[in-house]
Formats: sequence, C-alpha cells, structure tokens
Amino acid sequence: MSNYYTDHPEIEFHLNHPLMKRIVDLKERNYADKDKFEDAPVSYEDAIENYKRILDIAGDIAANIVEPNSESVDLEGPHLENNRMIYASKTFENLDATRKAGLWGISMPRRYGGLNLPNTTFSMLSEVISAADSGFQNIWSLQSCIDTLYEFGNEEQRQKYIPRICAGETMSMDLTEPDAGSDLQRVMLKATFDEKENCWRLNGVKRFITNGDSDIHLVLARSEEGTHDGRGLSMFIYDKRNGGVDVRHIENKLGIHGSPTCELVYKNAKAELCGNTRLGLIKYVMALMNGARLGIAAQSVGVEQEAYNEALAYAKERAQFGQKIINFPAVYDMLSRMKAKLDAGRSLLYQTARYVDIYKALEDIQRDTKLIAEERDELKKYTRLADAFTPLAKGMNSEYASQAAYDAISIHGGSGFIMEYKSQRLYRDARIFSIYEGTTQLQVVAAIRYITNGTYLGIIREMLGNEVVESLTPLQTRVAKLAEQYEEVLNEVKEEGNQEKQDFVARRLFNMTADIIMSLLILDDATHSPELFAKSANVFVRHAEEEVTGHYAYIKNLCAEDLVNFRTAEVETAE
Repeated sequence: MSNYYTDHPEIEFHLNHPLMKRIVDLKERNYADKDKFEDAPVSYEDAIENYKRILDIAGDIAANIVEPNSESVDLEGPHLENNRMIYASKTFENLDATRKAGLWGISMPRRYGGLNLPNTTFSMLSEVISAADSGFQNIWSLQSCIDTLYEFGNEEQRQKYIPRICAGETMSMDLTEPDAGSDLQRVMLKATFDEKENCWRLNGVKRFITNGDSDIHLVLARSEEGTHDGRGLSMFIYDKRNGGVDVRHIENKLGIHGSPTCELVYKNAKAELCGNTRLGLIKYVMALMNGARLGIAAQSVGVEQEAYNEALAYAKERAQFGQKIINFPAVYDMLSRMKAKLDAGRSLLYQTARYVDIYKALEDIQRDTKLIAEERDELKKYTRLADAFTPLAKGMNSEYASQAAYDAISIHGGSGFIMEYKSQRLYRDARIFSIYEGTTQLQVVAAIRYITNGTYLGIIREMLGNEVVESLTPLQTRVAKLAEQYEEVLNEVKEEGNQEKQDFVARRLFNMTADIIMSLLILDDATHSPELFAKSANVFVRHAEEEVTGHYAYIKNLCAEDLVNFRTAEVETAE
C-alpha cells in the first residue's frame, strides 16, 4: 500500500534538521507533560519518533482514503439545503477517518486534548493531506484557527472551545465581505453589545468564506460605531450551536470543489469578543493570516509533489516515436525543473515553519513566566525571520504549484486535457493558491521592506558562509555572483529614490531574493543528503541563474522614460 509520507523521504529529512532539537525542547518545556499524559514524550528522540508515527498514520489515510475519494468529491462538491452547507458525501468519510485517527487539535496543548505538535510537523501533515486532496486539506487545516483563540482568547474560552476542535469540530475565519476583499480595513459587518444578554450581536454579510458553515468561526467585525478603518475592527467567536447565521450561497468554483466557499448572512448572531476591542485587524488577523499563509505554502508543496508524481509516472509509461517520452529532452527538462522547484520550495517552507515554531514557543512560555535576556533576543530574532520568510514561502510555492500542474498537463499532452486524468484537477485546484489569503502581489508588499532594509541581503551573506561539500562549491560560487547582481541593482533602486520604479520592480526583486535564498537552502540540503538533493541543487541553481540574471538585466536597463511609456500605454488608456 502506498503512503504519502513514507513514499517521500524528503519530508522526513526536514524532520531531522538541527533546529528541531531547540523546537522540541521549547514545545515540550523540558518534557514536563511526561508525568501527566501517557502519550507525552520523555525525550527529544521520543518526540521525533512520535511525530513520525503521526505522519505515517496521516500518510496512510491520505493515500488510501482521501486520495481515492478525491475524484468523487470533485464531481459532487458541497450543496445547499435549507440555508445549510452539506459536504460532498465522501468528505464525511475523510472527516471520519481523520477524527478516528486523532488528527485534530494538532498544535494545541495536551491539557485541552491536543497533540502539542510543532508547526513544522503540522505543515508536513498539511502537505501530505493536500497531495491527496487540497480541497479537503482546506477543511482539515483550518483547525489552525484555534491557535488565534488560544493566543488571544481568555482561559474560559480556551476551556470551552479548544477541546471541541481537538475532538474534530471544524473552524473558519470569516474576514472577507462583498466590498472588502484584500482591503480588510473596509469590513463593515456590525458588532453591537447586547446589554440585556451580556453578549455581542453580529449583523451583516461575509463572502468567500472557506468552510463557511463550520462549527466555530472567528469573525472580523466593526465594533466601534462611526469608524471606517482598521482601528474600529475587533475579533469575535461565533458558535454555530447558537444559530443566527445562514448560508445564502455556495460558490461554483474552478477548483478545490471539496472545500465549500460560502456567502454568509449574520442576523443578530450571538458572539463573544476574542481578546480586546480595536485589535481585530491590527493584531489578531495578522497572526491568523500568517498562519494561513504558511498552511497554503504547505498545501502548494503537496500539489507540486502530486503533479510531479503524475507527470513522472505518465512520462515513464507513454511511448512516442519508438521510445518512452521521458527520454525526450523537452520532457526531462520539465520534469527536472518540477523536481528542483519542489525540493527548493519545500526547503523554504520548512525553514519558515521552524522559525515560526521557535518564536511561537517562546511567546507561549512568556505567557507563564518571564523570559531571560537570551530568550528575549531569540524571540526577537526568530519573529523577524518568520515574518520575512512567510511571504516568500507562500508566494513562491503557490506560483510553483500552478506551474507544476501546468507542466504536468503538458507532459500528458492531449490526455492532460481530458477530465479522466488527475492533472486537470490539480491544475484547477492550484490556481487559487496564489490568490487567497493574500495574492502573490500582496506577498511582495509584505516582503518589500525586508528587501529594501537589507534583511534578506544579510541572510544571504550569512548563508553564503555555510560550508558545502566540495562537489557543490562551484555552484555556491555561482550563487555568490547572483548575490552580487542582486545587491547591485537593489542599491541602485534605493539610491534613485524613485518610489514608482521601486514599486514597479518589486516583484522582480522579490523573485531574485527567493531564488537566491532557495538556491542556498537546497545546496545545504544537498550537502547533508546528496542522494536526495544533489540533482535538484544542480538544476535549481541553473534555474536561479536564468531568473536572477534576467531580472538583473531588466532592472539595470529600466529608466524613468520606460515607466512613462508603460503608464501611457496601459494606465492612461484605462483611465
């Protein structure tokens, strides 16, 4: 039987990264749970083996239940009955299997019934489930919304809601509205305090809500009357058991059909305030979105892996002109690039997850005890690294997923355009990844300050100091030259002081940044496990050279007159 975890040893490689020791020690707080909970680890080695067991269980369920159900779910999709969303039939089987396997409450402390797993392991589970069906991964992975309630809710709310998620109840984050897509400051769903019932009441409409008829919702609403910006928004907890919310419409989407996208009508719905008023967008949604973006990076890697698997299997079997098509340069070029981007993107994903784990664990410890000076410095360092790497991981992997699915169809030829083949579904599913939870353009906006203030450049310089095996030294030298090109054009853009030009080339600078960082990550991976990554390191560095050098030439030769011409040709015509 296949297993979506053990079939891909590249995943386990990242579970053995040196930073995992620090992560596990922080997460387990010196293994204090071992005397209270039977399943708590007694050592680092025990914890890692536990993670592997859970991943093995998830890999089995993904390969032998979720994936076989995926076509049926895609064809049936969810439907609406009496203002309620009803999942596709096989989605209920997927939910039942993951609940019986105990794959809920992944990140929550054991005292609430959770598994107390780090984000790195959660990301691996997300990747595995997404490879089987990215639509179901949406439903399952939204349990991570509970992290926001855990971080910002009170203890009564934790006791009330977290055990329910650990038992397998579902969640959603209700942010977007018809007139407030990416611009969440425009959210107008109204929250008013009911003095008589001592609760908040929500009224209004939410749109494009993933898993919108879930059991427990986190809702962004306007609590401050007369306000029109983010400072008037607060976060609320809505419990479906209390009623007051109808599903008005389920979107008929291009892909991820198993994941219901709903339009919700709040009619005097009872809700609880999560945290403090006015911090809904400024603080809580930012935390929520960063977690969601990491989840989509993992979702993207899962689809990249499955697209590569499909393309490779087909290329090995399909014969044309007297030979298998995998022997054609045009085909093995596509396959080698798919695998290199997959390996480099996965490395970026798990590096980001590890950074998130360290700062999140330290923040959690800080809730109970004062950190020492070294821990405060560590918290500051990894918060900054996680904030810088998250938009790169989400932006690049979501784009790679679409490209991998596109190439898988190309390798299948005409068969790839036929609905009976999986490649078309992967292509349809992948297209949303670079759109929801912040488009790639918004990831560029999130990253640009770290580009212009030299944060990424400092990271690149530090990574260039890492030793690689002798066979990879020439590749590292070539990446160093790319870093010089990157620094040169970055300094020129900054010195010009032309904000319009900086904004115009921001996406290219973003891609250059990610290409160089991923090159260095995959070189490090190949140094430690050449049998898994040496080929991908060779291919990816060549890909990065092609990309970075092209962007370098474009930016170097871009002048103010060019921007005027672009505006004249496009912007003024639109106006």
